[in-house]
Amino acid sequence: MSTTVADLVARAQAAFNALSATAEPVSDELQYLADLETVWGARLRAVAEARGAEAAPTGAAAAIEALSAEAAAISDPHRAIDWMSTLPQVALAALGEAA
Repeated sequence: MSTTVADLVARAQAAFNALSATAEPVSDELQYLADLETVWGARLRAVAEARGAEAAPTGAAAAIEALSAEAAAISDPHRAIDWMSTLPQVALAALGEAA
């Protein structure tokens, strides 16, 4: 069974959501967090809608898995905020998309 772009977008979105939950205690950044969730969530959904059924590019599954594992290791809320703007861009690059 081949991995699809939609599968990997879902995995990246789950990692992004975990970062968001980690970042949540930083109350003075709530609007920024909401903005990141809105913008990057929409971008990831757009890729899944446009290319979801395609087979994932070679190496993309390993890249998304490594990215997700790295994100899961983050426990500092401020670092999670930094990663919320980074993770989607790296995931998109792994999928052959422009950020």
